[in-house]
Amino acid sequence: MLDHKIDFSVIITATNANPNGDPLNGNRPRETFDGFGEISDVCIKRKIRNRLQDMGEKIFVQSDDRCDDGFDSLHTRVNNNEAIKAISKGKKTDRSEFAKAACAEWIDVRSFGQVFAFKGDEVSVGVRGPVSIQQAISVSPVDVVSMQITKSVNSEGGKEGKSSDTMGMKHRVSFGLYVVHGSINCQLAEKTGFSAEDAAKIKEALLTLFENDASSARPEGSMEVCRVYWWEHNSKTPKVSSAKIHRALNITLKEGVSVPRSFADYDVALNGSFDIQPEIIDLM
Repeated sequence: MLDHKIDFSVIITATNANPNGDPLNGNRPRETFDGFGEISDVCIKRKIRNRLQDMGEKIFVQSDDRCDDGFDSLHTRVNNNEAIKAISKGKKTDRSEFAKAACAEWIDVRSFGQVFAFKGDEVSVGVRGPVSIQQAISVSPVDVVSMQITKSVNSEGGKEGKSSDTMGMKHRVSFGLYVVHGSINCQLAEKTGFSAEDAAKIKEALLTLFENDASSARPEGSMEVCRVYWWEHNSKTPKVSSAKIHRALNITLKEGVSVPRSFADYDVALNGSFDIQPEIIDLM
């Protein structure tokens, strides 16, 4: 069982890539109102789930294109789990036992939590997970480049010339250095059964976050994990808060650099004096 709190920070770069498209804005890379790049926590958790799945772990929230158990929905996956079926008794279902069985079965449930509420079911069950992850924000404003693209053929026959469906737009970030912070809470870990071994798997997933993640929007090598900071406290409720730990990581542009083009254009330092020092895993 996990007997100490963990905080972590991950530095990520995107080079000529779309780290996380916004479906409500033509799939342009997400930006804050101030022009800083953003990657949603949901996107980051999706990549962690994919990496855990590649490591052989059982995942509840699977992508359709990565489904490995033949179930086409979350509801079907729950209903076909033998341990949960034995517990489910309509309105008399023991919610605590239901949650315990789900956490034992799927690592993403005992890590991130899950709400089991489906149409037609008489009860709903909520699980709060110990692993919390913030959205990633770029250190500097990002420059979004848009490119018009075309297909060489029409999607449908019988048309002269190029039809309207041959035209499209593709968006990318020229360069962005993003930082994502997260924590692992011991009290919630006790409730879900999240262990120190599970924490080690989360760390491994963070180190290889963009493996098997290449796409047209994110070509192989365009997204990179540069460095991971992993703080392991000596107690369940340490004196130093997660906010102070995360603020200790200070990233600034090097003197004379106006437009950053790589990780090397930044100075990275740890400020503050704490009883613990992080494990720093440099992947550059």
